[in-house]
Amino acid sequence: MSIALELFEAIDATLATAAADPAAVAALRKIAPGVHAIRCDKTDIQDETPFRSYENCDLFLIDGRDHCVKITSDPTVATGLVVAPKR
Repeated sequence: MSIALELFEAIDATLATAAADPAAVAALRKIAPGVHAIRCDKTDIQDETPFRSYENCDLFLIDGRDHCVKITSDPTVATGLVVAPKR
């Protein structure tokens, strides 16, 4: 299941000033039911390029279509969201 492009407006509004904390992840899960949303430390994905960057956090997209999950920049194949703090 990919993420509908229309959801990115709501995702942007949710993460515009949010911290990368459990409340932000819960909010993402609420606006995008069925889409995996997690938080991870920036050091865990430091070599990846964020899909979007906000004031306090970065957003990465997950492609989980195969057996191995990977970061993607293509929203049409994204199956999940990763929020990481900027600091």
